[in-house]
Amino acid sequence: MRRLQHVTAAVRLSSRAGELRTLGAAAAALIQLPNRRHSHSSSQSHAHSPKWRPVSVLDEWVAKEARPISLRQLMVFGRSLTESRLISSANYVRTELPTRIAHRIRDMQKLPYVVVTNKHFNEVYDLYYTAFDTFRKVREVKNLDDNDRLCATIRTMLNAHLTVIPKLAMGILECNGLKDAAELDKFMNTILRSRISRRVIAEQHLALTETFHAPWFSPGAKLSESDFIGEVFLRCVAKDVVSRCGDAVTSIARRAYGPDLALPEIKIVGHLEANFPYILSHLEYIIGELLRNSVQAVVEKHQKSKNKSAQPPPIEVTICESNQHVIIRISDQGGGIPRESMPYLWSFSKGPASKEILANLGQVPKMAATMQELQIDDINPESNKKIETLHQKYGHQSVQSLSAEEKEREDRAKYSSLASLSSRPPNLRLGMGLPLSRVYAEYWAGSLALHSLEGYGVDAFLQISKLGNKNEQLTTRATMDAV
Repeated sequence: MRRLQHVTAAVRLSSRAGELRTLGAAAAALIQLPNRRHSHSSSQSHAHSPKWRPVSVLDEWVAKEARPISLRQLMVFGRSLTESRLISSANYVRTELPTRIAHRIRDMQKLPYVVVTNKHFNEVYDLYYTAFDTFRKVREVKNLDDNDRLCATIRTMLNAHLTVIPKLAMGILECNGLKDAAELDKFMNTILRSRISRRVIAEQHLALTETFHAPWFSPGAKLSESDFIGEVFLRCVAKDVVSRCGDAVTSIARRAYGPDLALPEIKIVGHLEANFPYILSHLEYIIGELLRNSVQAVVEKHQKSKNKSAQPPPIEVTICESNQHVIIRISDQGGGIPRESMPYLWSFSKGPASKEILANLGQVPKMAATMQELQIDDINPESNKKIETLHQKYGHQSVQSLSAEEKEREDRAKYSSLASLSSRPPNLRLGMGLPLSRVYAEYWAGSLALHSLEGYGVDAFLQISKLGNKNEQLTTRATMDAV
């Protein structure tokens, strides 16, 4: 009897081992399935197919940590620009971009199978792997010609990745229920913060390169305090930014609601001289989204009121400056945020509104996340600011020289976050303005918070680090272990 029990147990163990081998083979086939399908679909656009399973070359880059920087470092490094500093910047970007991309690829590899096989996530993965494979093969930059080739590659990748934000957003919405919404939001925040970080260092280097090659630039000369150093605006006056964004939002509202509709006045009070170093496009996006939400809420509430002919209540912007921070409060009387919408306020997965948002996102194939995307028919307001800055710096210098510098800046802007590289109808709701604004705010160690009084209005509080000495807030390593 005992021998029979041993034989039975051995048969069961043998059968169990066979089942495990079968399951292991099936799992391996499932892991490779996206690769086969994706290889076929992407072979037309790329010379290689993205690898879903970790490979040794990716492991080497994931083992490295990203090296965060601060606005102050960007300013100090670029203030006295020389050829050697430009080459040093190029090699930092050359090694830092594939490192940061590699960590995000590893994060994507650890998503559940049903998520990573989503069409939109699949396409983003393809873009990321292509960028990683391209940048890791760039050799050490030793001269200006090498740097120019690197810049051309960077521009190509920046343009190609304009589809990333809408694709990620659509992927998140389509994967509702397949993974915990909080985990998907955490993944989305990590991916977007990393995307911002890569665009910052890439666009900063492109800007420094364009400055170095400009006919008006003298290598080693210190740039004026009123100037940009690369993409960093040294003296970003809060009142001026709010005013420009307010004009832009008003223009957007007139296109959306008609030229005859009464719009709320945007009043600016407080410390009107408050200024700080910042990347202008980041601040413009945050302020623009907050003001757009407030104007939209006030207008729509006013249209439902009995006295439609009266002027709608104003939107008040208060600027407060302390030793280390600048706080911008935007207060409206637009009725507040409905209680049922509060759980999804900072989430990229919009619950009951997911289908509507998903349909809207389908109309936006590209997104750079800038205010200028809403101003397709308008002149970029920042152009006037740059021209004014140039006149302050060069006085009555010849028009030809000024035109050369302005052309250089406009050429640079084609590939920067400020450029109008995508279109978006002015009244199209995408459900990502607030969560993306908070990602921007927290990137330079700031914060964004909202307080809603349902039935009355909303107070939005944006806190900005005034000194520029805070490092970019990004995940320096992959947040998940290797497969």
